[in-house]
Amino acid sequence: MPRSLLPFALEDISALARFLREQLAARTGPPGHVEMLNILARAAGDRNFQQFRAQAIAAEGQDIPVAREAPPTGVDPALVERTARHFDAQGRLATWPAWTSLQSLALWALWAQVEPGRAFSEVGFNQALNAVSLIGGPALLRRSLFNQGLVSRTDDCRDYRRIERPPPAEAQALLARLGLDPGTPGPA
Repeated sequence: MPRSLLPFALEDISALARFLREQLAARTGPPGHVEMLNILARAAGDRNFQQFRAQAIAAEGQDIPVAREAPPTGVDPALVERTARHFDAQGRLATWPAWTSLQSLALWALWAQVEPGRAFSEVGFNQALNAVSLIGGPALLRRSLFNQGLVSRTDDCRDYRRIERPPPAEAQALLARLGLDPGTPGPA
């Protein structure tokens, strides 16, 4: 069976070099073949090599440019990767990060999975949070989302709403890494 050629192109080789340096510096040893493919795919803005391969195959035979934008500047890929480790394959929060910087970034992934424009009761918001989190602490998550300015609530805490605002660059990188779209709710 012949191997499919998967073109790889980026707009900025300098950004690729920085990304690769940071990824390799964070490792204790050299990456294996599949790990290196995943690193290169993330440099191209994909979640992993499987996503990169699926998009390349889907674009095969079409006049679609394969070049992708480089990761946003000012993004700490190691911070994004450390935060992503707290999520499962479905984008659900599996463990609550110990570091505040990781918690703040993780909250953006929960925010992205809350239905935009919808008013939630406290019970309904708890259910929405439990659908995107496995840690079983909706009160902690509710307060954290509110304190970070990602959701609003009435004084009597009966009405919760997602606050629409653009995620910062690192949050965008995390959402891309987890395969989440900030405009489309996840399983919530």
